[in-house]
Amino acid sequence: MYGLAIHPTSRMSKTSRFPAHRVAGLAGTSFKHEHLPAILGDDPKDGFFEVHAENYMGAGGPPHDALTKIRRDYPVSLHGVCMSIGGPRPLDKAHLGRFKALVDRYEPALVSEHLAWSTHDTTYYNDLLPLPYTPATVSRVADHIDEVQGAIGRPILLENPSTYVLFPEATMSETDFIRELVRRTGCGLLLDINNVFVSATNHGYSALSYLADFPLDHVGEIHLAGHAEQEDDEGDLLLIDSHDGPVADAVWTLFDIVIGRCGPLPTLIEWDSDIPEWPVLKAEAVAAQAILDRHADSLFGKAHAAG
Repeated sequence: MYGLAIHPTSRMSKTSRFPAHRVAGLAGTSFKHEHLPAILGDDPKDGFFEVHAENYMGAGGPPHDALTKIRRDYPVSLHGVCMSIGGPRPLDKAHLGRFKALVDRYEPALVSEHLAWSTHDTTYYNDLLPLPYTPATVSRVADHIDEVQGAIGRPILLENPSTYVLFPEATMSETDFIRELVRRTGCGLLLDINNVFVSATNHGYSALSYLADFPLDHVGEIHLAGHAEQEDDEGDLLLIDSHDGPVADAVWTLFDIVIGRCGPLPTLIEWDSDIPEWPVLKAEAVAAQAILDRHADSLFGKAHAAG
């Protein structure tokens, strides 16, 4: 069983500015500008890179020069962080317009956003905040997803959140909520396995049980990242989705299980603070690629034996 494939080559305009690059079965990393010289010097040019859309919403300058160089040699995933798809207010039309312009400009292989909210009236929060899982919230979020997909002319992948609080008014599980959004909007999913592990640890449920109930057949991309360990006010373990270190062993184990069920899906290593040298970040992607390749070889062997 393979996940949803977004942006087949046939979607690309005949006047595309960039060569076609496949993303299926590849591991990639967050793109950090300090790594650009090392990346451009790599040979062969394997994998893909993901960028946060909001870092490229200016008209031009060094950010766009760097991203254009990357896009010529690699597939790119465009990851939004400030659309506030889960928020109670209407989407910011100007922000959505800038997001669409980036999709048109760079023709990303994957486009994604978060199941979260980050704005209230004119206030913008530097965080991805949770929402109650209720039928009313489903309707509002589905309307927002439809609006984004209509504007950019293609499906998006919606990322499951990392959470630190639960809402007593919730009447749906997170997996049921996400499944209903997929049914209503036709969106795909970005499965962040570190978020699953963080939330499961913080709330005391099984990450494996969560994944068993997750609509894996709609996943088009996977995220892996590091997390930080802290204590809450009562002295209990609290995990923070910090993106500031290597992927934890437990998250690698969950990843191996998911790929065994889904086949090799595009997989992205997120590392957004305490940025290491390029060889360190690249090594994380190489480790993910080894798992993807092992399962791809297994699937090929089973298909060959069956044939």
